[in-house]
Amino acid sequence: MSETAKQRVISALIIFGVIGLTALLIANRQQIQKFGSLGYPGIFLIALLSSATVLIPLPGIMFTTAMGIVFNPFYVAVAAGLGAGLGEISGYMVGFSGRELVNKTAWHEKVEGWIKKYGVWVIMVMAIIPNPAFDLVGFSAGVLKMPLWKFIVGAVVGNIIKMMLFAYGGAGIFSFIPALAR
Repeated sequence: MSETAKQRVISALIIFGVIGLTALLIANRQQIQKFGSLGYPGIFLIALLSSATVLIPLPGIMFTTAMGIVFNPFYVAVAAGLGAGLGEISGYMVGFSGRELVNKTAWHEKVEGWIKKYGVWVIMVMAIIPNPAFDLVGFSAGVLKMPLWKFIVGAVVGNIIKMMLFAYGGAGIFSFIPALAR
């Protein structure tokens, strides 16, 4: 088998694996939410699995907000941000598996230019912004063969900052409801 054929087989396996994982997580989203009873490790797992889906978001941010009411919001944010950042590796792998698999749009070209110019900072800022389009940023980073560790650092730091906003937001909402604050 030629090197090109091997790369195509590997690319196809990665794509089918990510699609299969996404379908499996969506089909089992009710059971996944039960991980919340595990405390911080459960928060990490839910965030990891929610972010591992590609282009079809699961409600990880809503869960983080709710857990900010129940647990220490700082540790909720760290657990959720770490899990969400690591879960974004699935989008990176899709891009890394092959440029021809990523649909080239004007937005994609712009993001690639930003990543080439600013590197990990673009990953971090885009991870802070709550949007389901972060997978496209991961695709672009993978296509550009950005070192995985840089992508992970940007995704984790950005997601921790974003999750801080939601976890502390949840804790703040709780303090404004006098009947629940007792």
